[in-house]
Amino acid sequence: MSVASSEIVPLWRRPMVIITAGCLIALITFGVRAGFGVFLAPISADLGWGREVFAFAIAIQNLVWGAAQPVAGAIADRYGSGRVLAVGGLLYAAGIYLMSVSTSPFEMQMSAGVLVGLGLAGASFAVVLAAIGRAVSPERRSLALGIGTAAGSLGQFLLVPVGQALLAEYGWTMALVLLSVLSLAVVPLASALTGRSKAGAGEVDQALGAALREAGGHSSYMYLTAGFFVCGFQVVFIAIHLPAYITDIGLSAELGGYALALVGLFNVIGSFAAGFFGGRFSKKYLLTGIYLARSAVIAAFVLAPPSAAAVLLFSAAIGLLWLSTVPLTSGLVAQFFGVRYMATLFGIVFFSHQIGSFLGVWLGGYLFDATGSYDVVWWINVALGLGAGLLHLPIVERGVPRLAGAS
Repeated sequence: MSVASSEIVPLWRRPMVIITAGCLIALITFGVRAGFGVFLAPISADLGWGREVFAFAIAIQNLVWGAAQPVAGAIADRYGSGRVLAVGGLLYAAGIYLMSVSTSPFEMQMSAGVLVGLGLAGASFAVVLAAIGRAVSPERRSLALGIGTAAGSLGQFLLVPVGQALLAEYGWTMALVLLSVLSLAVVPLASALTGRSKAGAGEVDQALGAALREAGGHSSYMYLTAGFFVCGFQVVFIAIHLPAYITDIGLSAELGGYALALVGLFNVIGSFAAGFFGGRFSKKYLLTGIYLARSAVIAAFVLAPPSAAAVLLFSAAIGLLWLSTVPLTSGLVAQFFGVRYMATLFGIVFFSHQIGSFLGVWLGGYLFDATGSYDVVWWINVALGLGAGLLHLPIVERGVPRLAGAS
């Protein structure tokens, strides 16, 4: 791009500004949410609940988030990402605040479940990554998506210890109030991601209904959608139940916060690496490797003698594999269909992820209350990872025929 042409583009419309604002939004929304696991035990104990109550509220959150994500994506594709992100940020902050004053299971389900879930649908990955994906060239898209995902991971590394510290200093009620205030920063940041989606260079534009029919008949898209179910089951079970599991095996509660933060730190490396290598190697084989490696890491952790060292090694290893699926999965959606309806079509894949999240987090709480142990759910995670690894092998990595240059 020449100097003259670059001067025509306003500063706030340039890719670097869009990527930076998107990364900050992902950092806040994912970082705050990633710390909900440290609240499981204290809220349950303070309000006299079994672990299933809070776990079920988070399960509802994931299901609502997933169900609303394609709708939020379609609105963002049509009317602009900025508006959807701003409204989502307001709902997210309101839901976290209302969590702090919830005293019954129903109130927690409505606040932590429904309201936070709706807020996440508007203000998290699918909408942010679609905006970032549109802002860069296809050659740089995988790396840019990896950077956006890594920003969410950095939020987990930075904000989970903040949540743990606020919890220890002020109690869970005030800690949630302060986190809700922090979440309001999403609203002004959303102004940098304005603008509507349009067909990319060389793409034949189409109506939304045609795009949905095209995706519905695409077998590789179906395999990708099914595989992302497993990702949701695994990561949300671990994020919510790992801190409680750590105390169950006789280790300190503080170690749970450090473990989630370490997941976030290594998640930065894993997400960036996935975005980098996804632009150079087969995305489906990278995804297969990630899911198989997750199963190996989980099995080794469950079989290892309980210790702080085992927890930290597990956190680092699973962190490398945590959200590294996201830039590869979203990148394949763009590769299949282009960027015109990326938020909508990735939103549908993400709905599958959130159905898995619902089952993972709820089943963890239910089986723990029923058996007094997480062992069964850990081994379900191992089996699902093996299945997901195999499920990605039939994927064909090429665009639909209407995309220019598709083979």
